[in-house]
Amino acid sequence: MGPVECVVLAFPGERLKVAAVTAIAELRRAGQVRLIDSLVVVKSVTGEVSTSELVEYEEYDEATAEIGPEANLLGPEDAAEAAETLEPGSCALMLLVEHVWAARAADAISEAGGRVSGTVRVSPDHVEQARDAYREAVAVAAAGRS
Repeated sequence: MGPVECVVLAFPGERLKVAAVTAIAELRRAGQVRLIDSLVVVKSVTGEVSTSELVEYEEYDEATAEIGPEANLLGPEDAAEAAETLEPGSCALMLLVEHVWAARAADAISEAGGRVSGTVRVSPDHVEQARDAYREAVAVAAAGRS
């Protein structure tokens, strides 16, 4: 099995956009992720929190046709934690996914006698900051050689 991760995708408004759900379905169809569970968390403008299963929404039927969860592992505690990150009048799609692409690599690493000894999640903001710093350093070095 590949790494399993709980991802919380937050959106403005109290309804998910079909395009977001479709993108997740496409990842699943492509064999990149296995969706273990999903949960929709809504925080009303008054701060009231409600949850539902993704497959309960008829407007997502086409997108969710192949996305049904394999287990109900996300529960009220998970929803409450996700709701803490939401602004009133917004929603989140919680996904418990297995990174299938990594499972294939992990098998090869294991067969070679190796193991994954740790992982660290790096935020996209940090990656962008590092890219900006690198580009700036390259520009300064190039200017110094001229």
